[in-house]
Amino acid sequence: MTRLQHPLELLAPAKNADFGIEAIKHGADAVYIGGPSFGARYGAGNDVADILRLCDFAHRYRAKVFVALNTILHDAELEDSRQLAWQLYEAGVDALIVQDMGLLELDLPPIQLHASTQTDIRNPAKAKFLEDVGFSQIVLAREMSMDEVKKVADATTLALEYFVHGALCVAYSGQCYISHAHTGRSANRGECSQACRLPYTLVDEKGKVITEDQHLLSMKDNNQTENLLALVEAGISSFKIEGRLKDLSYVKNITAHYRRLLDDIIAAHPQYSRASSGRSTYTFEPQPDKTFNRGYTDYFAGGRQDDIGAFDTPAFVGELIGEVTEIGDGWIVVNSEQTFHNGDGVCFHDANGDVMGMRINRAEGDKLFPAEMPEELTEGATLFRNRDQEFERALEKDSAERRVSLKPVLSETNDAFVLTLTDEDGVTASAALLRSEKIGSELAQNPEQAQAKLKENLGKFGNTMFVAEPTELNLSQAWFLPVGAVNALRREATEKLEAARLASYPRPPRAQPSANPVPYPQDELTYLGNVFNAKARQFYEKHGVKLIEEAYEAGNEKGMVSLMITRHCLRYSFNLCPKEVKHLKPDPMTLMNGGEKLILKFDCKACEMHVIGKMKKGVKLNLGTIRQASCG
Repeated sequence: MTRLQHPLELLAPAKNADFGIEAIKHGADAVYIGGPSFGARYGAGNDVADILRLCDFAHRYRAKVFVALNTILHDAELEDSRQLAWQLYEAGVDALIVQDMGLLELDLPPIQLHASTQTDIRNPAKAKFLEDVGFSQIVLAREMSMDEVKKVADATTLALEYFVHGALCVAYSGQCYISHAHTGRSANRGECSQACRLPYTLVDEKGKVITEDQHLLSMKDNNQTENLLALVEAGISSFKIEGRLKDLSYVKNITAHYRRLLDDIIAAHPQYSRASSGRSTYTFEPQPDKTFNRGYTDYFAGGRQDDIGAFDTPAFVGELIGEVTEIGDGWIVVNSEQTFHNGDGVCFHDANGDVMGMRINRAEGDKLFPAEMPEELTEGATLFRNRDQEFERALEKDSAERRVSLKPVLSETNDAFVLTLTDEDGVTASAALLRSEKIGSELAQNPEQAQAKLKENLGKFGNTMFVAEPTELNLSQAWFLPVGAVNALRREATEKLEAARLASYPRPPRAQPSANPVPYPQDELTYLGNVFNAKARQFYEKHGVKLIEEAYEAGNEKGMVSLMITRHCLRYSFNLCPKEVKHLKPDPMTLMNGGEKLILKFDCKACEMHVIGKMKKGVKLNLGTIRQASCG
C-alpha cells in the first residue's frame, strides 16, 4: 500500500493548561491532557474551562489539543463519559484518546478518535481493524521495533504515533494487572501503584538466588534521539513525549530538544513539513540529561538488546560529574571539569548500592560545601549531579517565544491607506486608515528616510504572536503618515488577523467507519481484552468476537494468571536465555519482594515474559470517582 505523506507532529504532555501552553510555546504541534475524569493519569485532571483556554491558545498556532479519555469504563460511567465527550468537543478539543471500545457504541460528537497505547497495538491486523471502525490515529506499543512499525505502516493509512521519550512501562500497556491484584488500584482505571519500581530478588527453578534486592521490572527511560529519521522513514508521523505528571522544566526542555531535531529533519528532507505554525526561539540550550531520567535506552526500536533495565535504582541519579578527591570539615573537593552552582543537587552510591543525595549550599570552584555531610561519603566516590540549579532557574523564567511569520503590505486607494497582513498559512486581514487633512495630504520632507521609518513601524509586532517579513509599500508617493496613526493601523490589522486565524482554524474531521470493516483479529477475548461494560461487549460481538471474558477488574477470582505480559526478559538479562545458551530450558523463575512471590514463565516463541500471580484476598475495585494515573 502506498502511504500518503503526513506532516511530522511533535506531541507533548500537559499536566494542566498552563503546562500545555508552555509546551506549545516551546514548539509542540499538539498536546495531550487529561479531562476532569476518565483519564489514565491520577493527579492530572483538568476542568473543561481550562481545556477551552488551552484550545484557544493552541489553535492560534494551528496546534492541536487531544484529551485522554482512556480508562476502561463501568456501565454506570458510560453516560457520564458520553456527556464529557460532548463538553470537550464544544470546548474545541481536536481528538479524544480512548481505550474502551464501548465508547464507539455511544452517541459521540463528530470528534476525531485516537487509540490509546492502552489498546495494545502491536500488529498490522489490529491497526487495520481500528482504521476500519473509525480511528484516525493510533498509539503504537512502545515495544515495537522499527521493522514492526514499517509493517503496520504498509497495512494502513492511519497516522501512527510512537513514544520517543520518557518513562517506560515494563508491561505491554493495557496488559498489566499487578496493581489491581495487589492493591485494588487498576492501571486500566488510572491508578497504577507501580509495582514495577519495587526491589525484587530473582530465584531460579531450583531455589538458587540469581540476584538480590534489585529493581528487576524497572526500565530505563525511553530516548529515541538517534532514531527519529529512521522512525519517520518507517512511517511514524506523530512523535510522543511521555510525562503528564512531569514538572514544567521537563516539558520545556524535552519539547525544545525534539523540536530542534524534527526541524533539522524537515529542513533536510523537504517532503516533510511541520504540523503547526510558527517558530520557537529559546533562552536556554535544551539538554535531556539535565531533567529526570533513569538512564536512557531506545528500548526495542532496533530489536532486543542488553541493558534496558534500571535495576540499581528507579531514582534520577543524574549526569556523571567526577570523583571525590578530598573530604574536609563540611566540605569536599571533586575532580571535575564541570562548573558548580550554589543549590546544586548531587548524589552517589553508598556501599550497599543505594543512592544518597546532598544539596550544595555553596560552591567555590571544585570545592563544594554540602548542606549536610553524609557519613557514607568516602574519598574516591563517584558523584552525579541530579539538579543543575542554574539550568533549572533558566527554565523557571520565560524561556521560549513562538512567532508566526507574516507579510505586511501597505497600499493606497483614493480614500484610504490599507494595511494587509498575510501570515504563513495564507490567512489575511486588513485595516484601513482614511485619508484626511492630516493623513495622506502631505509628502514627506525626506522621502527615503520616511519610507524606511514607515516600513520599520509597520514591522513592529512586539509582544504579539507574529514576526514580520520585510514590509512592502505600494504607494504612489512618499506620503507623510503620523507615527501614532500608523501604529494604530498595525494594531487593528493584527487583532483582525488573530481573530481570522481562530475563525479559520481547520478542525480535524472524524473519520468515517468502513461500510465493511475487517473482523476483529481474534474471535475470542480473555480478560486481557479489558471488556468492562455491556457496550464494549456489544462492540466486539458486532465485529466477530464469539467468546468474551469479562475484564480482570470485574473482580471475579481467576486464580493464577498473567498479571503482566512484557517483552523484557530476565532470562535474557542474566544470560540465561535458551535461544542464546543451547543447553538451557525456559524453566519458570520466581520474583520475591518480602513475603510476596510472583512466578515468571517464559514464552520463547513469542519472546515474552509472563509475570504470574493471583488476586490478594479482600482486594476490591473502587468504583468511585475515576482517577487519572497510569500509562500514556
